[in-house]
Amino acid sequence: MTEQERRWKVGARPSFDAWAESRVAGLLRFAYLVTGSQHAAEDAVQTALTRACEKWSRVSRADDPDQYVRRMVVNAHVSAWRRAGRRELSVPEVHDSPGADHAEVVTRDDAVWRVCTALPPQQRAAVVLRFYEDLDYPEIAQVLGVAEVTVRSHVHRGLAALRIELSEQEEDE
Repeated sequence: MTEQERRWKVGARPSFDAWAESRVAGLLRFAYLVTGSQHAAEDAVQTALTRACEKWSRVSRADDPDQYVRRMVVNAHVSAWRRAGRRELSVPEVHDSPGADHAEVVTRDDAVWRVCTALPPQQRAAVVLRFYEDLDYPEIAQVLGVAEVTVRSHVHRGLAALRIELSEQEEDE
């Protein structure tokens, strides 16, 4: 945690510009995992930050402005997905990872990502929040605006779908 973030936690509320500048990279990573597409992630973050700026006096008073804006990112993506009326599959970017068998890592990551993109948006968001953002179930429930039991159901069903699909893919090979 930076010195500036410590001051913000103590009580001094940051300006929207200062807050957004320090959080935009993390929000884009989070949005990419939720949406499955760099373009959709950028759109969701832009929409969320626009709305957060308009309501910054309320957002900055929240117990956790980061969580509040992550929720806005999820909502922006779900709204865009509903407006589109269909699912879009994206092609994942391939990143270099030194030391590992590159082909095996890419194949595994690609398989996991393809299965994740097939999950319904709420399940995907719950799985990403749980395993990428490392949030607890009550925190995820707050971000998604649903009951904790619903979050547990989304995560359970999402993981079950991932296991089944990945095991079927391994059998095919």
